[in-house]
Amino acid sequence: MARHGAELLPGELPEGLRRGFESYLNSLRFERGLSRNSIDAYARDLARYGTWLTEEGIGSLGEVERATVEGYALHLLDSGLAPRSRARALVAVRRFHTFAASENLTPTDPASEVSPPQEGLRLPKALGLDDIEAILATSAGEEPAQIRAAALLELLYATGARISEAVGVDLDDVDLDSGLVRLYGKGGKERIVPFGSHAARALGAWVSRVRPSMAAKAKSSAPAGALFLNARGTRLSRVSAWQIVKDAAEAAKIGAEVSPHTFRHSFATHLLEGGADIRVVQELLGHASVTTTQIYTKVSEETLREVYATSHPRAR
Repeated sequence: MARHGAELLPGELPEGLRRGFESYLNSLRFERGLSRNSIDAYARDLARYGTWLTEEGIGSLGEVERATVEGYALHLLDSGLAPRSRARALVAVRRFHTFAASENLTPTDPASEVSPPQEGLRLPKALGLDDIEAILATSAGEEPAQIRAAALLELLYATGARISEAVGVDLDDVDLDSGLVRLYGKGGKERIVPFGSHAARALGAWVSRVRPSMAAKAKSSAPAGALFLNARGTRLSRVSAWQIVKDAAEAAKIGAEVSPHTFRHSFATHLLEGGADIRVVQELLGHASVTTTQIYTKVSEETLREVYATSHPRAR
């Protein structure tokens, strides 16, 4: 007999998450009377969510914040799921958190203001260079958190890395002298991406001046291999990295919504606007097909028209 409902939840889920998920699935079955297939679909979406939370070091519902759910929405965008599947997965998470708050399993509903991803093709939102520089300028300072933020933000903009790729970088993956970083994309696919002098200086300051003291705080006797560390000396999570980006954008008073993906979009758009070949951008982004990269050419359409209008003798 096929497994269903709570039986579809991963066995390694922390009890603080499992109990909440099971309560919700039981509510769907006994109070709302949903079909077995519907309950199984919710269970699979919650299993995916619970696995991600566990990987982020979150073991109880009380630890989940709005930034956590937004980070999961970003993870879904990176997951390769179809738009309809992404939307359904996030709707399941939102409904679960509504239930958890109504049953006093959590004090608030952290997902109440998180919107599901829109179906269909969405043009990436790229920031102008002035906005990017304003965000980067917010981390200019000598505090450890500022130095780490500068290194992370510069790396994101310099390489177009996904947030999962950036926090997954190990110290051995970075060559400051050559200005190269090894990134591991979807399916573990490896690529080498160059970065410029601004990122090299920011990364150098982090690695030489701040990272050693954070690494010393790790409980394990073995030295941490991650490039970016948290205050406990362990690998920085995607949610924490997302929060660094969000805080920098708010400090820079950027009106538009900014996420780590915004840096990736801006990286690609600015390269294309600067004349980079689309196939080179494809390689730098780690896209399997140039078709995926072509979405960024739509973002640059206005720039192309401006260039045409000022350059072609028969444009007017």
